[in-house]
Amino acid sequence: MLHNIARLKTRLSRLGVPLRPHLKTAKSIPAARAVMDGPGGPAAVSTLQEAEVFAAAGVTDILYAVGIAPQKLDRVAALRRQGVDLSVVLDSLEQAAAVTEMARMTNDRIPVLIEIDCDGHRAGVGASDPQLVEIGRALHQGGAELRGVMAHAGESYSCRSVEALEQAAEQERAAAVACAEALRAAGLPCPVVSVGSTPTAHFARRLDGVTEVRAGVFVMFDLVMAGIGVCAVEDIALSVLATVIGHRADRGLTLIDAGWMALSRDRGTARQPIDQGYGIVCDIDGRPYPDLIVTETNQEHGIVALRPGSTAPQVTLPVGAQLRILPNHACATGAQHDRYHVIAAGSDTVRQWERLRGW
Repeated sequence: MLHNIARLKTRLSRLGVPLRPHLKTAKSIPAARAVMDGPGGPAAVSTLQEAEVFAAAGVTDILYAVGIAPQKLDRVAALRRQGVDLSVVLDSLEQAAAVTEMARMTNDRIPVLIEIDCDGHRAGVGASDPQLVEIGRALHQGGAELRGVMAHAGESYSCRSVEALEQAAEQERAAAVACAEALRAAGLPCPVVSVGSTPTAHFARRLDGVTEVRAGVFVMFDLVMAGIGVCAVEDIALSVLATVIGHRADRGLTLIDAGWMALSRDRGTARQPIDQGYGIVCDIDGRPYPDLIVTETNQEHGIVALRPGSTAPQVTLPVGAQLRILPNHACATGAQHDRYHVIAAGSDTVRQWERLRGW
């Protein structure tokens, strides 16, 4: 984990842009302290519960990086009254109206980033969309603080080459910068230009005009990121400890006590060139067995077998043997558990880090 953090921070330092780490992957106060530049942040979160827990731990610069719903603005206002510089994200005039109404009611210029659509993946507005300036003007004149723009290149998760990843990063950067320039040309402020996804953060060749980069899953990495080429399998810092509980020798299957309740149902590698099932099977020290994956899951049972078409030799795993399963998606797998068992490099000492869950 510490190696992964240092790798990205070094890269962004060379590009001259600071990191705003997304805490949604680890959702752990000790992990947050390991990745943030200081105890107060900056940080990004995906739920207001995260914002509340990290704020209570002293994080004061937080971006709630999911489109704001009017019903959540009371919690936003409460955090801001506590001295937290909490900013929100939106991409519609309806959301802007709700934020400005709350800003007037509380006499607090709630800071807002307008979400930019850089690749058609999900939400956001584009530089040529007249609604961009309309939203900006509604916020600026309505009592909120137009702090800037943010983009997330979600389609980068589908890239299959270095060239495609570099192109996705440049497309993300260019879209965000163009929108910032459109707002400024309309006489509106846009001090923050925030971009980021783990793939584009690692493959951006330049970040001119960008003021911060957001990324989250890079802290742990996972098989989806390895399949894209962002990391190697040995960089994955998160695994689920499982135990062999039985066999079906006639079918070449091994049963473990980790089903989808432990590993999650995420099948993010299914559309990649190499389908990793529900996770790669490793020995207790994290060394992968050749072509051995979790091929199926039930609620509490996992089925381990050789990858279809593999010519690797069968591995004998006795009942009671402990295995480590590397996950497809670190965020989804982490969400199944309430704590991490943390092992320092070169040490047998195991610590526990609590993990927050829910919304």
